[in-house]
Amino acid sequence: MARPTRGPEPPYARDPFLETASAAARLGGEVLRRNLERRDDMSVTAKGRNDFVTRADREAEEAVVTFIRARHPEHALLTEESPPTPGSEAEWIIDPLDGTTNFIHRYPFFATSVAVRTGSEVVAGAVYDPLRDELFAACRGRGATLNGAPIRVSPVPVLADALLVTGFPFKSIAVLPRFLTSLDLLLRASSGVRRDGSAALDCCYVACGRLDGFWECSLSAWDIAAGALIIEEAGGLVTDFEGARRFLDTGDIVASSPSIHPDLLGAVRRAFR
Repeated sequence: MARPTRGPEPPYARDPFLETASAAARLGGEVLRRNLERRDDMSVTAKGRNDFVTRADREAEEAVVTFIRARHPEHALLTEESPPTPGSEAEWIIDPLDGTTNFIHRYPFFATSVAVRTGSEVVAGAVYDPLRDELFAACRGRGATLNGAPIRVSPVPVLADALLVTGFPFKSIAVLPRFLTSLDLLLRASSGVRRDGSAALDCCYVACGRLDGFWECSLSAWDIAAGALIIEEAGGLVTDFEGARRFLDTGDIVASSPSIHPDLLGAVRRAFR
C-alpha cells in the first residue's frame, strides 16, 4: 500500500494538546514497530479470557506516559496497562497497543491511540499506525486529518451500499447472542462487514471514508476516545446503542456517516434491546 502524501500543515497544528497527542502516538507506534521487527519472545501474558499484554504494550505505554508527564505533569492519566493517575485540568486516555492479538500474530493492523479530555469532552486525539506511517488526528471544532491532509467520512447514501466494520465481544461472551443478531441483521442490510481487530483504526477508517460505519460493544474508553473524536471532526456521527453520546461510559459505539446512521443504529438497537 502506498503511503499517503502529507498535506500542508493544518491551521491547528500548533495546538498544544494536539501536538502532545500526535507526538506521543508516534512515539508509542515506533516502539511497537521496533518490537515487531524483533524475532525473540514477545513476553505475552494473559490478563483474562482472550485478553493479552506483551512487552511491547508496556514499553509503548512507558514511552507515551513519560512524554506526556514531561509536558503536562499536572494532568491525570487513564491508560490500559496501569492504574489511573489522578491530576487536574485534563485527563489523557492512552491505549499503547490497540490490536494486541493482531500484534502477537504479526497481523498488520494495530495502532497507538492517545486522547485528552477536559471535563467530559475529548478535545484532541491522535491514532498512529506505525506500519503504514499514518497519523490520524483531530482537534475539537477544527476538523480531522490524515498525515496533515483533511479527511471526511464517506458520502454513501444508503446502508445497502455501505461497507461496515465491527469487533467481536471477546471479553464479554454473555452478549454474544445479541451481537450475533446484530451481525446477521447488518450482513443482510449492507454491502459487507469486516472485522479487523483494532477499534481505534476502525474508527479512523470510517473517518477517512475507507469504511462507512462501525459498531461494537463492551469496549473501554481508551479503545475509542481518540477515534470517536476523529470521526466526529470528519463529519460523522458517533453514539452509544441508545443514540446518546455516552459511548465512553457504556463502551458501546455506533459510528458512521450521517446518511446511514439512523438505519445502522436502528439495526443495532433491535438486536440489543
